[in-house]
Amino acid sequence: MKAALFHGAHQPLSIEEIELDKPMAREIIVRTAATGVCHSDLHFVDGLYPFPAPAVLGHEAAGIVEEVGEHVTYLKPGDHVIACLSVFCGTCESCLTGHPNLCRSSETRRGPEDPPKIRLAKDGTPVNQFANISSFAEKMLLHENAVVKIREDMPLDRAALIGCGVVTGVGAALNTAKVEPGSTVAVFGAGGVGLAVIQGARIAGARQIIAVDVVESKLGLARELGATHIVDASSRDPVQAIQELTDGGADYSFEAIGLKDVAVQAFMCLRPGGTATIIGMIPVGDKVEIEGRHFLSERKLQGSSMGSNRFRVDMPRYIEFYLQGRLRLDEMITRRGRLEDVNEAFRAMKAGEVARTVLMFD
Repeated sequence: MKAALFHGAHQPLSIEEIELDKPMAREIIVRTAATGVCHSDLHFVDGLYPFPAPAVLGHEAAGIVEEVGEHVTYLKPGDHVIACLSVFCGTCESCLTGHPNLCRSSETRRGPEDPPKIRLAKDGTPVNQFANISSFAEKMLLHENAVVKIREDMPLDRAALIGCGVVTGVGAALNTAKVEPGSTVAVFGAGGVGLAVIQGARIAGARQIIAVDVVESKLGLARELGATHIVDASSRDPVQAIQELTDGGADYSFEAIGLKDVAVQAFMCLRPGGTATIIGMIPVGDKVEIEGRHFLSERKLQGSSMGSNRFRVDMPRYIEFYLQGRLRLDEMITRRGRLEDVNEAFRAMKAGEVARTVLMFD
């Protein structure tokens, strides 16, 4: 089977043949139908976050269950699923206290004595699995708690977006920040995750949603998907613009880019008592610096991991939102391609040409 192999930072991915091991207990094999190319993958390709090579990247995917291992009771071959990197055990403290997205239990991963899940077909070299998923491949070998079963009338290319960008962005608005009806919201970054935040804020009933970006086409799409105002940060100070538009500052702000300076802007644009939520992957080693006196106004700075999701509950709800026309996913897919187009998808993402590229396998 084909996969896009990561051989180290600053190198293009190469299309090579790999093999998957047989599923062990509670594992499944999913035939990949579609995978989104997410900015998180690009962070590793660009060396902003380390990851051991060789590896198969990709983590935003939907597909069809092909084979199940022993003790799998939730799924059967033929089920349509969305994969999620928030694999949960269901028994640790994080899971039992309502935070399955923070589960770090080793129970859902193979141990060092177990055979590798992925290996090169040519010589058997072990290949690292990325984010418990590795979706830049024709098939995925996953723990059963890495997927949610979905209705079969949901298009799988749009379902793939829910696997990361949508669950992260919509979830950041609804679960992490808990945006209130009638509130004011500022979203820094109108890429895939930022557009999902905007839609989450719209679904939550925010009265004012301000999109901030430097790419005109992205701002246009942001307005189409729910932004009430736009700010071109290339031509004006976004903090000042947001404070003017909201008459003193936003109730909620979101950083969906991964830049420390933008995280500071997201905090500084708040009204007293407001909350800034950092979603973007700020590069390893970068520090966010804020004058201590600003916390005296009870402004809050918080992080969000995968939209604080309970993905087996959240994702089916987001599918219902989509089918009802309340969550718009079609417009978020700028391009579709094949696995061989993965490097072009990264280039287009860096150039600001796309909200999302989805790679199709069927």
